[in-house]
Amino acid sequence: MSGNIPPATVAVAAGTPAERLRTLLVAADSVTLLTPTHRAELTGRHRVGPDGRLRVELPADSGAARELAREGDLPAVVHAADLAPVPMPDRVRGRATLTGWLTVEGLRGRRPDLVAVLHLATAGITDTGGTTPVDPDAFATARPDPLAPAETELLRRLATDASTVEQLTGLVPARLRPADARIHLLRLDRAGIVLRVQAPAGSTARAHDVRLPFARPLRDPDQLDARLDALLGRPPRRALRTRG
Repeated sequence: MSGNIPPATVAVAAGTPAERLRTLLVAADSVTLLTPTHRAELTGRHRVGPDGRLRVELPADSGAARELAREGDLPAVVHAADLAPVPMPDRVRGRATLTGWLTVEGLRGRRPDLVAVLHLATAGITDTGGTTPVDPDAFATARPDPLAPAETELLRRLATDASTVEQLTGLVPARLRPADARIHLLRLDRAGIVLRVQAPAGSTARAHDVRLPFARPLRDPDQLDARLDALLGRPPRRALRTRG
């Protein structure tokens, strides 16, 4: 491995808590809205706008939308969970909770959907970095990881490349990789690749995560190939980028 590449370490979270929360919301596999009297599943029906506010889309005929239209604003809680995009035991990578007040912004689409804005009061994230509160102002100005929109596709494609996975596994120091441990690709972000080290069946050891850091953080997905080649000490190869 090149001397310019930092050594593998027990995984630490990349980015500030606010950045990690913004990233989690981009990749969230489960998003649930709770109001005083209704519950709505919003996976794929949420986004954080340029102003840093979380917006959710509610079917206009849903109980939550009718309640919000009637009351004008509502206290609300949003729970979100992020799962690893490749199969492994315990795929949960992070959870988040946001609380605040929902207000109506307008209608969208042919159905139509009621678009509501969450005026954030409190937020927190639980991930590799532990459980951490997130300041609403920091959340509003933070930016998600640049790989977040493409990570699922990139990580799944990388997982099908047996040779590369074997090379990545070989970078995990023996002290962090028990004999017969199973290695899974857990995360891909601007700082590097995170592997989940799963202890063999019958072992009392707990699973742990190991980060293989890039020499320099990525600014966009097109830089992934060069960083990956440098990490593995190999000449440039075909691009591993999202399809247009």
